[in-house]
Order: sequence, then structure tokens, then C-alpha cells
Amino acid sequence: MASVEKIIERALQGERLGAEEALLLWQEAPLWQLGQVACELKRRVSGDKVFYNRNFHVEPTNVCLFECKFCSYRRSKGEEGAWAHSLEEILAEVEARRDSGATEVHIVGGVDVEHDIYYYAEMIRRIKQTMPTLCVKAFTAVELNYMIKQAELSLEEGLRLLKEAGMESIPGGGAEIFAPRVRMAICPQKGSAEEWFALHDAAHRLGIDSNATMLYGHIESVEERIDHLLRIRRQQELTGGFNAFIPLKYRSAHNAMSALGETSVTDDLRTLAMSRILLDNVPHIKAYWVMYGKQVAELALSFGADDIDGTIDDSTRIYSMAGAADTRPRMSVEDIERMCATAGLRAVERDTHYNEIG
Repeated sequence: MASVEKIIERALQGERLGAEEALLLWQEAPLWQLGQVACELKRRVSGDKVFYNRNFHVEPTNVCLFECKFCSYRRSKGEEGAWAHSLEEILAEVEARRDSGATEVHIVGGVDVEHDIYYYAEMIRRIKQTMPTLCVKAFTAVELNYMIKQAELSLEEGLRLLKEAGMESIPGGGAEIFAPRVRMAICPQKGSAEEWFALHDAAHRLGIDSNATMLYGHIESVEERIDHLLRIRRQQELTGGFNAFIPLKYRSAHNAMSALGETSVTDDLRTLAMSRILLDNVPHIKAYWVMYGKQVAELALSFGADDIDGTIDDSTRIYSMAGAADTRPRMSVEDIERMCATAGLRAVERDTHYNEIG
């Protein structure tokens, strides 16, 4: 096995690292050194740019068929704190932002047994009628797999139906950790890693791009994090459709795994840096500021992240219900520009597909 210095030299020369080298680097390299390497690799991809977009979320329902142990968002039908917005209510949320300059709506919710794929296709069509220039990024692989199976369609048929309605992109949620041991412990009802990959594979082949995620900081091992990243890298070789990778920190408030607590900021930064180092074919690494908080998101820009998501406009509750610091998440463009400038970088507005705006 090579030394840490030799592995870093190989990474900086553009050579691809394997699982054993990644493990040594993750466990033994000083954090500052990982940050240096990740920043250099980030610079080669996006220079001094940090990407953001003007976006908002629509969360149709938090009533969910599944009961994942890490989830603070999920409710049963009729339970206190449950919601299920009507189509009219959802369209009113969109209408209220007609003149906001938003370029993307991000739609995720619970696995919904009350409505089928045709209802959600109509929702997308009506949203596009309300804001024709808005990009619809919609539904996790878990939501999509369920609604497509219930309609007795193939993955291609279901995705094509939604694409024709106006869906352009898919978020990365539902990946959690791909290791079967972990999935069985924290989300046994949820689909397998293979099903997650099959959905994204089919989407990419239809010209629908997507993100990839990893929920970390609970019961998984470093080896299982590395395996997760390498599986994403292998899929990207096949279809090339992942725009960005988003490490999602487990937040411990109000869920069945709360006793675990949360991992440290140091681990957050190490995970971001290693994500940039290993995912040599995924163009962007996102530090989702709603999850990390603004201060850690700013730190993340020195550990390989080149995207912080968007303005949000107080439209998501997934992380605030799990204990994230920003209970009313919203950032102005000026806030984002200041954050990036403080880190010595330049904020650049993008659309969902990473085309620069302005």
C-alpha cells in the first residue's frame, strides 16, 4: 500500500483512486491536506466559481408509506403535523413566486398512496402553465419507483410520461447508504440500491439529468461511505447523467435514531473533501447550506464544494424538522455573494443543468 503522500500525488496527477487508497487517505491524511487537494481538484473543474440558483421547494405531502428510522419529516395520515396539499394549494405556492426570478422548483415528499403518476403528471403540467420558464426537478427515485410500479408501467414508460408533462431533472434523494446492512437497519421498507440505480440509469438514457446523494453520519462505516461513492462513480461512467453529488448529513432531532447524535463538523469537511477527490467524473460537489447551516457551508467552499444550492425562499421543512439551525431557510442573492466573496470565491448563478445565467 502506498503512503498518504503517494496517494495524494496520484490524485493530483488525475489518477483514479481505489477503495484501499481511499480508506487510507480518509483515515490518515490531515484534514488541511485533504482540503488542499480537494480545492485544487475543484479549481480544475470550476475555477473560482461557486454555483447557486434561484429556487424554491414544493413538498406536496409528508404522509408516507414507509417508516425510515432516520426521518423526522414523515407522518401517518391523520397524525399531528401531517399535511397533504391540494393541487390548488400547490399551484398557489407557485403563483406566489411568479415574479421572483426563480428558475427551478424542487418537488419531493412522502411516498404517496393517495395519488398516482397521472395526478403528478398533471401537477407538473399545471406548474409549467403557471411558470413556463421554470425547470421542474421532481421526485426521488423512491417516489418514482413506487408511482411507476403502481401504474404498471416500465421505468422508461413512467419517466417518459413525466418528461412529456415537463419534468426535466431528478433530485438525488433516497440513496441513503447503498450497503445492504445499513439499509436493512435504517430503511428496510425502502427499495434497494439496485432499484435506485436502475431509476437514475433509465432517466439518464432518456435525457433526464439528476443528482446523487449520500446520507452519512449515523451507523455506516467509512468503508461503506467509500463503497457508496465508488458505485456512483461507476454509474457515471455508464450514463454520465449526474450533475452533482450532495453529501447529506444525518440530523438527529425527532426521529427513531436520535440517540446516535450527530457527526462532527470535522467529519463533514473530511467527507466533502473525499467526495471531491473520489468522484473524478461528477462535475459538481454541493454543500447544501440548509442542512449544514450557513457557517459550515462557507467552510465547505475550502474543502472542494463548488455549489451551495439556492435561495430556497423558506419553502422546505425536511431539515428544519430534523433540527437544522435555519428553521425558516432563505438566502438572498446578496447573502450568497457575500458568503462566496468571504471565502475568496465568486458566486455564479446557474440553472438546473448548470448553464450559467447572466
